[in-house]
Amino acid sequence: MLGKKKVILLMVVLPWCSLPFLGVRSIKRYLPGALFMSCFLLAEGLIAEKKRWWRFFGKYKPNVLGEIPLIIGPFFIGSLWILKYTYGKFKRYMAVNTIVDSFFIYLVLIYFKKINYASLVRLKKFQLSMIFLIKSISMYGFQFLFEKLFTRPKSKSTLPDD
Repeated sequence: MLGKKKVILLMVVLPWCSLPFLGVRSIKRYLPGALFMSCFLLAEGLIAEKKRWWRFFGKYKPNVLGEIPLIIGPFFIGSLWILKYTYGKFKRYMAVNTIVDSFFIYLVLIYFKKINYASLVRLKKFQLSMIFLIKSISMYGFQFLFEKLFTRPKSKSTLPDD
């Protein structure tokens, strides 16, 4: 079994290895939504630490949230991938998020507890899944509003003929 430090390192590095396969256009397009979600997660981590929703064991750096490896690794890159393949198809987006979130809540958290990385304290798994649902809807809504407000519609002259 891998040690906690190796798991954390892999958790950060492996998702970034998939970045070249996303494509530059997709990265540029969905970066706002992924950055929004990362900031949201940082704020959530601060609240969760004060309210003791969950606990990350053994901080490696003082005053650094234990969630940082998750935020900069699988959550950030995963947000880009999910938006790339599901944005514009809300039902598919919600289905994929529900599957990924359930995998994390009901399998990954068990492993994290086993290797002494993290565990839920005052939050039940169902409550965490509701928080994940709110975050999923928030990210989709942010990406939708961002594209509505800050992207220029393509002019008719640049659209391909049907």
